[in-house]
Parts: sequence; C-alpha cells; structure tokens
Amino acid sequence: MKFKVKPFDRKLFKNYLEVLSVVGLLCSFALIVITIPNCLKIYVGIGLVLLLLIIYIIMWLNANKQDKTKLNINNSTIIIKTGDIFEEDGLKVIAFNEYFDTQVDNRIISENTLNGKYINSKISDVNVLDNLLNEDEHLKDKVIGENNRLHGKNKRYSLGTVFLHEEYILTAFSKFDNDNRAYLYINDYISFLINFWNEIDIIYAGRSISIPLLGSGITRFKGFDSVTEQELLELLIWSFKVSRIKFTYPSKVSIIIHESKKDKINFYKLKKD
Repeated sequence: MKFKVKPFDRKLFKNYLEVLSVVGLLCSFALIVITIPNCLKIYVGIGLVLLLLIIYIIMWLNANKQDKTKLNINNSTIIIKTGDIFEEDGLKVIAFNEYFDTQVDNRIISENTLNGKYINSKISDVNVLDNLLNEDEHLKDKVIGENNRLHGKNKRYSLGTVFLHEEYILTAFSKFDNDNRAYLYINDYISFLINFWNEIDIIYAGRSISIPLLGSGITRFKGFDSVTEQELLELLIWSFKVSRIKFTYPSKVSIIIHESKKDKINFYKLKKD
C-alpha cells in the first residue's frame, strides 16, 4: 500500500481531535461511576495512551486505503472511485481527439487507450459511427477548421464538443500535432472543461454520468513540466463547481479512476476540512 496521507496530515489530525473529544467524554462519564485503585492508575493511563495511539494509526491506515469518496457540490452528488467505466450505469464519457478520429491502428488511436477499447469493443461498424458524426447538425456548428492530414480525418472541432451515441458521450478532448501525438496546453484543458460541462448540461436529461480522469493519459501538457493525476482531478472537480450545473437526485456524477492510477490519487484529501 502506498502511503499518500502523511502521518501528521493536518486534516487527519483535525479528525482525530474530534474522535479524541468523544473518547474523552466517555472516559469522564466512566470515571464518575468507576473508582480506579491508586496502584492501577498508572497502568490505566498507559493503556489509554496506547488505545489513543492505536486509534490514530487505524485512522491513518484507513485514510491511505481509501479508494472512494463522495462530495456534494452545487447540491449535486459527485462520487470519485476506482473502477471500470464500461461497467458503470447511465451515460459514460469517452475522450476523442479534436478530429473525432475512429481509426484504431496504434498510430492515430492506440488499441490500449479507453478511446481504442471503446471503438473496438462497443462499435460494430465504424463507418456507421463516422456517418453519424458527419451528419450531426450540432457537430457541424462546432467545426473550427480543416487540415490536410495524411492519416485520419480533416475536420477539427472545438474542444469540449460532445456527441451522444447510445449510452456514450463522445467528446473532443485532445489536440494532435503533426506526428499524431496528443497534447494540450493547460489553458486548453481548462477551456475544454468549461465547454464540456456546458454541453453536458444540454444533453444529460437527468441521467447519471460517469467520467474517466480526463487527461491522465496525456504526457504532453505543453508549458508545464508535469501535471499530476491529483491536480487533474482537482481541476475537474473545480470546473464542475464553477459550471453551476446541477444533477438532481437520483442522478449523479461519477469520476472513475482506473485501478492503475489509484495510488496516485489522495481520496482522503478531496473531502473538505
């Protein structure tokens, strides 16, 4: 187990003090009705100190083992947890590039990405999907240019644009360089998130939505040496908050963290102090 929460984490210590106040109150009541012989007081004291230390260690270990948390933002429920997005109920978000490419050849789209797995396992006829994308009136309004690429599609769409296909929401997420490598500037990522939530607000129609940790597979955030998965997750949560979109009960937003990324996420830190 990776220790993501430090032993003397401020939030952990604050929660421990709350537990300590309850333990102290119970001990005060106990001492009213129980008389401890003088010869045993030192042992009782040592035992109490050990008990409090064990409680703190258990709380610290549980904080590090945590792989799920629930937040309430804008009267909406957001659940962050580990899992497989394909097994979630409701609508599921799949990130595409800005061209909505569907060519899984390990050059345009890798078969090991979420994008590639979606096309290979959930799309029976890619040509049908391409036709739906080309004919969609909403997408036509989101075209921002065309490039003469040697491989892949030519029309570029505004980042954050979404297309609803059955129970999946396809979204234009990453830019592509001349070598078909995905990249983003951090301001692109923020702009994407704001536009994305605006589009989701139009189409979700009271349904729950599951979202992967968008950006965790991109190694090229230009202008930044590195952006951690924790920072990406906190930006995703922040963007939901400022978007003012509301998911009324029983609908909710789930952010799904892949098992391979869970050790990089401090779930305990996400809860408000």
